[in-house]
Amino acid sequence: MNTKTTTIASENQGIPFGQQCLEVWNRYSMYIIFGIIVVISALISDAFFTQNNLINVLKQVSVNGIISMGMLLVIIIGGIDLSVGSVLALTGALVAGLQLKLPLYQAVSLALIAGALPGLISGFFITKTKMAPFIMTLAMMTIARGMGFIYSNGTPIQVSNERFTELGGGTLGIIPYPVLIMLGVALIIHFIVKRTTFGREVIAVGNNEEAARLAGIPVNRIKLLTYTICAALSALAGIVLTSRLYIAEPMAGSGFELDAIAACVIGGASFNGGIGNVPGTLIGVVTLGLINNIMNLLNIQSYPQQVIKGLIIIAAIVARREEKR
Repeated sequence: MNTKTTTIASENQGIPFGQQCLEVWNRYSMYIIFGIIVVISALISDAFFTQNNLINVLKQVSVNGIISMGMLLVIIIGGIDLSVGSVLALTGALVAGLQLKLPLYQAVSLALIAGALPGLISGFFITKTKMAPFIMTLAMMTIARGMGFIYSNGTPIQVSNERFTELGGGTLGIIPYPVLIMLGVALIIHFIVKRTTFGREVIAVGNNEEAARLAGIPVNRIKLLTYTICAALSALAGIVLTSRLYIAEPMAGSGFELDAIAACVIGGASFNGGIGNVPGTLIGVVTLGLINNIMNLLNIQSYPQQVIKGLIIIAAIVARREEKR
């Protein structure tokens, strides 16, 4: 028996069996739900457990995975960012246009910087004017989408640089580069949350903003950095998606903000702030990908897919009782 199991057993001494089961469910529900979906998927389709299908699932969820890592930080501080899908579209248009005129590294660098700016601006207004994050990022969602349309004249921009398309289409062994990028981003965010002063301050702000302020934590600076990181990761996701599809669409990323939020919440993050972790969010990202995958394998049409997906997300979130701080 390992230390963690011993700790849980020790904590449960004297607690009724039903309450112990509920405690186990509250701690591990995301993994239980993930396992149930995997088993159901394997039973429904023989093609599910093939190497190509599993690699394809990971590749398809990689963009949402990158965005979700930034969204996780924002949710931990008790905020929300509705502009991530629009920032993705804007950055995709920028990098597709700039790679026609500039060296590739310059085009990618400028697109990343431009993509981070909406987060910096949102963070500035949220901290300085006390504007509600929902309202500020909703406005930024509209502004970034509009700027993407203006830059692209409302038309798709083709990508012609083969080195750039290698980023989204290449592989290391059998693992696609977008999957490696997603895992790399997840490792960095996990390290930040668990091992750095900034990560501890993000959690402290989410737990109790006023107490964090009294403890000397620069709350406004933490919020500003968090929204900027979230936008920068959305920009990175936009670059990866554009590279993978060989084209930048002005309407790209519509609904991505909801997928990112759903992945974080399914993975255990709390809208009350202070709670959330990278492994859980990754499980949430893959769970959403599996739901999409199995419906495609069953040839379910796109409109019913949206309804079924929404119902499953609601069921998963309702089933996972909100953790109490």
